Amino acid sequence: MASMEPKSNASRMRRRAVLLCTLAAACALPFAGDVRADTFPSRPVKMIVPFGPGTSTDIIARVMADEMAKPLGHPIVVENRAGAGGAIGTDFVARAPADGYTIVMGTVGTHAINKALYAKLTYDPVADFAPIALVGQTPTLLVVRGDSPINNLRDLASAAGKPPGVSFASAGSGTSGHLAGELLKARLGVDMVHVPYKEGNMAVSDVISGQVHFMFYHPTAVLPHIRAGKLRALGVSSAKRSAAAPEVATIAEQTGSDFDLVAWFMLYAPKAVPAPALQKLRAAAAGALAAPGVQAKLLAQGIEQGATADLDEFSKAEVAKWADLVRLSGARVD
Repeated sequence: MASMEPKSNASRMRRRAVLLCTLAAACALPFAGDVRADTFPSRPVKMIVPFGPGTSTDIIARVMADEMAKPLGHPIVVENRAGAGGAIGTDFVARAPADGYTIVMGTVGTHAINKALYAKLTYDPVADFAPIALVGQTPTLLVVRGDSPINNLRDLASAAGKPPGVSFASAGSGTSGHLAGELLKARLGVDMVHVPYKEGNMAVSDVISGQVHFMFYHPTAVLPHIRAGKLRALGVSSAKRSAAAPEVATIAEQTGSDFDLVAWFMLYAPKAVPAPALQKLRAAAAGALAAPGVQAKLLAQGIEQGATADLDEFSKAEVAKWADLVRLSGARVD
């Protein structure tokens, strides 16, 4: 019996040592994870632009990427993944690892309109993403040819009720310009023919030439033509007047309705991104938006900053609002 006691003590000590090592390892696991999150980023971040180079989304993304990289201490590499109205690049980010190293410059199209427009959208703009920052928004201007006999919305409604009627252009079915036209039809109580184009500049050219009567488009694209006398603005699509064209009355002012449509740009990360990484991305974006140089560059693109208290609620409300307009227009992409 005397010889058994040392062996028993040694065995108990070994078991205790193993147990202590196991507990130490278990405790260290979440701590290690926290350290990795706290040191984010440790390598470059990729910002996906779901549209082509040179687009407004691309320009805005590069402005933000350059400034956000400064506090993060690592580059933010902008990568274009265009196609399917922005759905291809946006889906890529939705399926990317939720580690904060892949983010997307979302738009009103990719994260609001597409939800109702595409019958087989492969991502959910709300459930699959965590908002980082509302970068800005821009209204659209309702423009007609510079020498058009249509001088105001009353003239427009009157012309729509007489042969041959009125047509309006857009950069494509389901775009914000198309849906703004559909809402205007509803607010004026008239019918007008929608003429979709493959891209916005072609539509602008045909408004200038008189092939179509009017269109809604971004201020930066039409203001040079307005100043040259080739186009004339009849209204602004936002609830408030645009800083880019403060002399132009809003459609809401002229119709007494709740007409309020703006295009917007928002940075998103995959939904399950760790909180510390998301907080650092949000802080970097907020710092960038506060930088005078960034503000000036965004204003040059017609982008006005828009504050919202709850980005998640904003995203949900925008999806619902634009879904109603998509149904009103009858637009659908299979």
